Amino acid sequence: MSRHERVLIDGPGGKIEVFIETREIAAGIALIAHPHPLFGGTADNKVVTTLARAFRDLGYHTLRPNFRGVGASEGRHGQGGAETDDLFAVHDYAVGRFGRDLPVFLAGFSFGAFVVTRLAKRLAEADTPARRLVLVGTAVGLVEGDRQYPTEAVPLDTLVIHGADDATVPLANVLKWAEPLELAISVIPGADHFFHRKLPLIRRIIHDAWKP
Repeated sequence: MSRHERVLIDGPGGKIEVFIETREIAAGIALIAHPHPLFGGTADNKVVTTLARAFRDLGYHTLRPNFRGVGASEGRHGQGGAETDDLFAVHDYAVGRFGRDLPVFLAGFSFGAFVVTRLAKRLAEADTPARRLVLVGTAVGLVEGDRQYPTEAVPLDTLVIHGADDATVPLANVLKWAEPLELAISVIPGADHFFHRKLPLIRRIIHDAWKP
């Protein structure tokens, strides 16, 4: 059984709107970040909700915040820095509410994946690392619209999923970033940046990666 909630929590730039699905008995906490807010990204994005369902099925509480300026979240877009601060606030809310003994998993799509790498670095530096990351369509390097993303290094067990036909963030960008980190990449043939008609494959890859 699970229960859906919408809450407003205090963040460094004002209120943050968070959509939460709780489990009666949870194995962990999953925090999921959405794509670029200036290009239509919200917590209701289909890739984001697919990630949330995958983690729900694994038995985790899930939290999907809207970045500042989206939905009921206050503030203005901050190019990733402010969004990292907000995601950190949601993380603190989650562990404060559900317990610091539960492992925390971070997931993100596109711009959200970029922000997740920044939060993961901050948590690791604070000696409170996330248990594992899932990055989908990760914004890395120079992408469509002449936007540049200096995506952080991530642990070796990070699950990185990318579309072979991604025209927004070319697969070559992700491979160039992953090579020195010795990261494996799960490439979905025929998938564009938004994974049209490929969403079930994302869930399958995650579930297979979590099998004992």
